[in-house]
Amino acid sequence: MLTIKDIARESGYSVSTVSRVLNNRNDVSPEAKRKIEKIVAAHHFVPNNNARHLKQTSSRTIVVLVKGTSNMLFSSIVEQIQKKVEMTRYLVNIIYMDEEANEGKEAIAVCRERKPLGMLLLGGNPNFLEQSFGHVNVPCVLVTVRGNKFNFPNLSSVAIDDEAAAEFAIDYLFSQGHQKIGILGGDFAISDISRQRYQGCIRCFQKYGMEFDKHRYYESSRFSYQDSYEAMKRLFQKTKDLTVVFAMSDVMAIGAIRALIDCGKRVPEDISVMGFDGITLAEYYNPKLTTIQQQYQILADKSVEILLQSISGGHPPVHEVVPFHLFQGESVKKLQSGLDGCF
Repeated sequence: MLTIKDIARESGYSVSTVSRVLNNRNDVSPEAKRKIEKIVAAHHFVPNNNARHLKQTSSRTIVVLVKGTSNMLFSSIVEQIQKKVEMTRYLVNIIYMDEEANEGKEAIAVCRERKPLGMLLLGGNPNFLEQSFGHVNVPCVLVTVRGNKFNFPNLSSVAIDDEAAAEFAIDYLFSQGHQKIGILGGDFAISDISRQRYQGCIRCFQKYGMEFDKHRYYESSRFSYQDSYEAMKRLFQKTKDLTVVFAMSDVMAIGAIRALIDCGKRVPEDISVMGFDGITLAEYYNPKLTTIQQQYQILADKSVEILLQSISGGHPPVHEVVPFHLFQGESVKKLQSGLDGCF
């Protein structure tokens, strides 16, 4: 009798991906959907709804709450989490939320309805967590968001130091001779990551005795290609003296580059662009993005390890800081003179 694992083996995709196709989820690539559905049809496979329900309510389930649907870094982390969890006796269930959703309330609902053993939360707003997380009664790990400021006995975290990473990025741009620096980032009211990265940027400006004019040089956007495209156009219209734009995600950087090209500018010859995250596409984009790389495999592996230790042994909260790296691509042009920084 054909099983989901057999379909996964034949298709080359993970069991979780096959499960999402069988459940008519839309967070699957069209190519994967076509291939899996072709195998299902060829074998006349019929999902066992009773078995599926048992799995969803099983005490072996780990839920992954993903904040935002366009974050390509999160896609890589989720895929690595799936691989890691599938090597264990546990099941994994992926739930996507809008980037403006309240993950604290969502976590409470998940605990009540699905009764997981534990949860991994990708992305998060400290205000939402502080208000609601006290009602979550299972071990959890914040992934890409530092949770050391919280005092919840069941909440760990694995992340980079976003403030230090953003400061490092601006320092690098100063070292390349840039001083007219535009910044594309999120709305601080809903994106604490954006707030932290902005603080890192400001700290670097202050280090050089310079003042950053937020009204002229900062533009807010959702973390998507379309929104960052429009935000870059707004920034370019109000600030014509830019020599470089620092985008708080690679997705934003790619949207910004397309907007600049459509405005008749060349990257990096006329305006440079720097990203953040180090998604795979950044290495293959034209021009190849200069970016701050987050090590998604380490973020995923450590998060799963900490969660499983908490589930099995009741370990106290752990807050790990993962190193970041500068990837020097082709999207930042060196100007004639740079300021003396760490480069």
